[in-house]
Amino acid sequence: MSENKNDQNCNHKCEGCSVENCGSRNPQSFVIEPAAQSVIRKKIGIVSGKGGVGKSFVTSMLASEMARRGHRTAVLDGDITGPSQGMAFGVHEKAYGNGELILPAVTKNGIQVISTNMLLDRESQPVIWRGPMVANILKQFYQEVYWEDVDYMFIDMPPGTSDVPLTLFQSIPLDGIIVVTSPQELVSMVVEKAINMASMMDIKVLGLIENMSYVVCPNCDEKIMVFGHSHIQEVADKYNLPVLARVPLDPRIASASDAGTIEDLEIEEIKPAADFIETI
Repeated sequence: MSENKNDQNCNHKCEGCSVENCGSRNPQSFVIEPAAQSVIRKKIGIVSGKGGVGKSFVTSMLASEMARRGHRTAVLDGDITGPSQGMAFGVHEKAYGNGELILPAVTKNGIQVISTNMLLDRESQPVIWRGPMVANILKQFYQEVYWEDVDYMFIDMPPGTSDVPLTLFQSIPLDGIIVVTSPQELVSMVVEKAINMASMMDIKVLGLIENMSYVVCPNCDEKIMVFGHSHIQEVADKYNLPVLARVPLDPRIASASDAGTIEDLEIEEIKPAADFIETI
């Protein structure tokens, strides 16, 4: 991208400056707005630096817990090429419209959900789309879906720090993100990349959630650190962030996700994170 010649001598003190077309004075905005009929009060991105740490599970559990507390919640499945929220919530019908906007599925507990699988002929059909198309679908899910009176929207963001997460950060005015990690040291390094990306994009990091933190022995209740010593507190302290939850490995999680009954599952360890979200 070429630099505006006026920016080269800019002292970044806009008050009293007479240069009208300065790039520093008029930065390009990529922010989009939802449909006029939609109401979305809080938008929280659920982020991971890499796949496989349970980001989608945390998204569905936070939405379910907030719904149990009487809040109107929604899940925007932004992991366009790896959608899982439809299956987790038992949503298998296809999306349809009212002539103007796409209507999200509504679960039995009233959670509004939109996911790529709702657009496909078959749920097993792969999503073989290039980045620009994926980004456009992501923006359509926000702009062209009728989100009815939502208190908290949880956005299951695509993993990593590539162009699609970048598009989401630039396009949707988030109230903050929650970063999901697991105990391995390598994952902690990747988490720092996600935190630094959010900082560069001026997105507030609300806190960290460690998934697969430990497993509880069914005989003696001892906590076994399957993946070794946790590094989440070190990362949290380094960036002055709260650890919102440490979620154990639990066979009920896989069973509920496969059965499409995730909103019926209560995980005590996720409740402190919901307590925190109610304060933002």
